[in-house]
Amino acid sequence: MKREIWKGSEAIAEAAIRAGCRCFCGYPITPQNEIPEYMSAKMPAAGGVFVQSESEVSAINMVYGAAASGIRAMTSSSSPGVSLKQEGISYMVGAELPAVIVNIMRGGPGLGSIQPAQGDYYQATRGGGNGDYRTVTLAPANLQEAVDLMFDAFDIADQYRNPVMILADGLIGQMMEPLVWKEHKPRNLPPKSWAADGRKGRDHNNFITSLLVEAADCEAHNRCLEKKFQEMEDKECRWEEIMTEDAEVLLVAYGTPARIAQTAAEHLRKQGIKAGVFRPITLWPFPARRLREIAEQRSVKVVLDVEMSLGQMLDDVKLAIGECKPVRFYGRVGGSIPTVSEVEKAAAGAYEEVK
Repeated sequence: MKREIWKGSEAIAEAAIRAGCRCFCGYPITPQNEIPEYMSAKMPAAGGVFVQSESEVSAINMVYGAAASGIRAMTSSSSPGVSLKQEGISYMVGAELPAVIVNIMRGGPGLGSIQPAQGDYYQATRGGGNGDYRTVTLAPANLQEAVDLMFDAFDIADQYRNPVMILADGLIGQMMEPLVWKEHKPRNLPPKSWAADGRKGRDHNNFITSLLVEAADCEAHNRCLEKKFQEMEDKECRWEEIMTEDAEVLLVAYGTPARIAQTAAEHLRKQGIKAGVFRPITLWPFPARRLREIAEQRSVKVVLDVEMSLGQMLDDVKLAIGECKPVRFYGRVGGSIPTVSEVEKAAAGAYEEVK
């Protein structure tokens, strides 16, 4: 297969177009500006629509309208911009509208820095808006995976009629890497007979809203959503295991830190410490069951969570592992990136502490 060099954000945008996205609404913010820039140049030729909205709030509500018509729609932003979209995302879940939201994370809180970070884990996996809701959250660790997951994201969104989030740190958005444009096998998706796209032979108009005034009606709707979220948990959970069969130190990381952790694990093995890596690909649903199974292996002495945050995934790691093995943490924040040697040192120290 032909390998091509692409920049992260531009490759993500191209993958969205190839996946059938025909409406992009967004507002510029570093470090993902290349996504709307690319969309503005390429979307019209693909038969789609590009809109630079006046704000992030406007962008997500435009995506709401586009998704309601039945076409594939998306938006992208970075950390504080996604915060502004949270109300709209909650509305879309309530209205059961499929869309893709890309968050290329930067340092925070507040405006923070424009450097890579992972401080939006809570926001993405816990639902940053109001009400009880979930969005499948996909976390690529390299550019090839980011491209491949874009196709999956649109399919998952359409299958469950629910927004899907691609959560990547700024390094993935800004780096250049070789990739292969693979043939994507689409899912067998149901027709969008619910779309507000005119009667088209129906004897009624489709009506889309998230407003349910009566408590009983709202509870019934939430119970239906709950069943859908459970189906997502059962069918969409993804992860990667690297050298975990005999691991004494289990490193848990996602995104760019997972690549750093893998190199650190390889170095540690040369030093006589058997290290392995568990990488969640879906942050929600979190692969808790499989992580616990690996942690329960007799060889595992300690688990080290590695992040570019103060430990937001650490809660899920501890919930998964419970008391079966000690859990330690190493993280850098504000746009600082952990080095291989730092992760090696943290892992070796955790191992010496408990062996």
